[in-house]
Amino acid sequence: MYIERTVENTIKNYSKQFKVVLVTGARQVGKSTVLKHCDSERNYVSLDDLVERELAVNEPQLFLERHKAPLIIDEIQYAPNLLSYIKLEVDKSDTKGLYWLTGSQQFHLMKNVSESLAGRVGIIDLMGLSLSEINKKIYYKPFSTSLEYIEDKRNYAKDYTSSDTFKIIYNGSFPALNNEESMDRDAFYNSYLRTYIERDIRDLSVISDEMRFLNFVRIVAARTGQVLKYSELAKDAGISQPTAKTWLSILVSSNIVYLLEPYYKNINKRMTKMPKIYFLDTGLCSYLTGWSSPEVIENGAMNGAFFETFVVSEILKSYRHNGKRPALYWYRDTVQKEIDLLIEENGKLHPIEIKLTANPAKSMVKNFDVVPDMGLGALICLSKKDMPLIEDVNVIPISYI
Repeated sequence: MYIERTVENTIKNYSKQFKVVLVTGARQVGKSTVLKHCDSERNYVSLDDLVERELAVNEPQLFLERHKAPLIIDEIQYAPNLLSYIKLEVDKSDTKGLYWLTGSQQFHLMKNVSESLAGRVGIIDLMGLSLSEINKKIYYKPFSTSLEYIEDKRNYAKDYTSSDTFKIIYNGSFPALNNEESMDRDAFYNSYLRTYIERDIRDLSVISDEMRFLNFVRIVAARTGQVLKYSELAKDAGISQPTAKTWLSILVSSNIVYLLEPYYKNINKRMTKMPKIYFLDTGLCSYLTGWSSPEVIENGAMNGAFFETFVVSEILKSYRHNGKRPALYWYRDTVQKEIDLLIEENGKLHPIEIKLTANPAKSMVKNFDVVPDMGLGALICLSKKDMPLIEDVNVIPISYI
């Protein structure tokens, strides 16, 4: 059964503005499914089909003659040379939305897209299902600390207990695990990793040892919510630091991992300058790290890291699925004052603290005093209701994100 997606509006709007729309994202997040749903009459071809891929690579002009626009081309990264021929086709017409493309591996794709389709392509980053999509209550605005957003969500969101939240964290956000005919979770993730390694990673000659790479992925998963330290990753994985940097960049470009950059402007010079690592799907992360049930995660040593990862991922989805690229950061200085998340918007910094608690306290946001030009801040937690915490800082329940 199809699950309605927030991104549908963005796809349709982009298709009115650009001649080409590219939807990128990890495998199995629903890229081709949502495009087909947005326009069921549009022609469709997948480059997962080896015959079609060979034609696209070796005879791109013939491929486009055979498959007429308006057209969906799935997994365009397998035939990057096709992009320059698509450019020639769209330049012949003033019609918008001629080609809808998907790509699940951005390592080389984005460079080719920017070179071949500059000014002609609208790019949308699709992630797994958001909390509102899982609840079948679509909300078409990005997360905000504003009072307007809080008031909207107050009458809109579903209440979540800690147990409810960790069931979603454990299961993950892939559509195949959240519909009425959902698959067995462990079988899905086992197959997912095999597909990722065998189909995406083998295309990259920089990976010479697939089993060692998979071990590296597990090591990264165990560090979700932590500061990135290449030396530790390299040591634990038994690889060099340059290799660790290359392999992590592959996880980022494959939309498996997100790096939250540190904020470094206009505060002071004594700050941490390394990003924090977040897995974009908590279900995949929990599978890789071997947690056997939602209850075990909820009561385990990584419960805070998983909760923080979940919140950051959901906030990121709310922006990306609405076609926006947020300015998100984190902060820590040399005296260990830390803020989980900063949203920079309209010249203001909106600080956010993420706490696995149902009992918010003023002390939890004590570090907000380092923020210059501070806008409305928030404490996101398991509280049952929103409420003022201190001046310009509100408690926002997890169900509001």
